[in-house]
Amino acid sequence: MSKFPVTAVFVAGLCAALPALAQSPTVSVQNVWARATSASQKVGGVFLTVTENGPADRLVAASSPVADVVQLHETINDAGVMKMRAVSGLPLATGQTVELKPGGYHLMAMGLKQPLVPGDSFPLTLMFDKAGAVRVVVTVAAAGASGPAMPAKP
Repeated sequence: MSKFPVTAVFVAGLCAALPALAQSPTVSVQNVWARATSASQKVGGVFLTVTENGPADRLVAASSPVADVVQLHETINDAGVMKMRAVSGLPLATGQTVELKPGGYHLMAMGLKQPLVPGDSFPLTLMFDKAGAVRVVVTVAAAGASGPAMPAKP
């Protein structure tokens, strides 16, 4: 059973009441998933694929009721040391598909209010400069998973 049923029902109702905040006709978001976290973890990675079908746009923010804040991050190699850093936005050219994935661009849910459990799901709102708010549902995969339906790495 999902640990976020009340939130999911609220967000579903909000999306029905405010159709302008639903999926944008210019932005397509697929394969939205997160890795499971332990009880002591307060951060978790969220991954997805976004395609810009309209004019060039930019992903500028994200939010979810499961975390205090959600930031867009990139992973960089700094003199042989892999580091993550927050970025202010992710440009999307017309027709471009970008995969937010482990080891690259991704979303960091910080200040998790409870652990992310495999099989659970939670709402996420992506904010674009032109397309506005796009609401999606994140499915939680196993800890260490490399994709939405992938088992954990050995």
